[in-house]
Amino acid sequence: LSRQTLANWMLAGADWLQPVYDRLQDLLLQRDILHADETTLQVLQEPGRAATTKSYLWLYRTGRAGPPIILDEYQPTRDGAHPKAFLDGFTGYLHVDGYPGYHGLPGVTLVGCWAHARRKFNEALTALPASARASGKPTAAEEGLRFCNALFTIERDLCDATPAERQAARQQRSRPILNAFRAWLEQQAAQTLPKSALGTAITYCRNQWDKLTVFLTDGRVELDNNRSERSIKPV
Repeated sequence: LSRQTLANWMLAGADWLQPVYDRLQDLLLQRDILHADETTLQVLQEPGRAATTKSYLWLYRTGRAGPPIILDEYQPTRDGAHPKAFLDGFTGYLHVDGYPGYHGLPGVTLVGCWAHARRKFNEALTALPASARASGKPTAAEEGLRFCNALFTIERDLCDATPAERQAARQQRSRPILNAFRAWLEQQAAQTLPKSALGTAITYCRNQWDKLTVFLTDGRVELDNNRSERSIKPV
């Protein structure tokens, strides 16, 4: 069978499965905790667009509760109108990575991603000269990384906890770390170049702070958006 024939079968199959997709989207929107992410996609021979034009695949999926529903949607741009249209009718928590295209969704509380915050401090540490990393003296990037790691350590301890137990433990154990981290961020921001790797990590955390601390309010939400990142990674 030629590749063209197999490709045409895939196109026909997509049409036949559209009612299943639509039903899954209805069920997805009934949940009150979701994750979202997007990645670039190249589409060939698309009417009115060059083959080199950057397109996007948007991913929406459910959280840890219930059978997982994972849906992809192709869109030609990264415009915030796309998640607004796809998630029309959804109310609840939405885990995201900080991209402003998700801002302003009605009835939606955005949950920040600590994996992204941690990654930026790790990048700042990697960007340091080898001599600075091998000096034995703790760097600011390492200090920021330790704050993030402490939160993830607590979450690993709570992996089998109930939502109520998780929320109570976060208030008792995670909140003091967040308070100390916030004070540290303000101190470092005053003495760090904003466009340096460390400055970028600090700015990200300060700008995303309200979203990064949402996990304290509900034991069902997660510390990061890795669930959607794992789902979109094969693309």
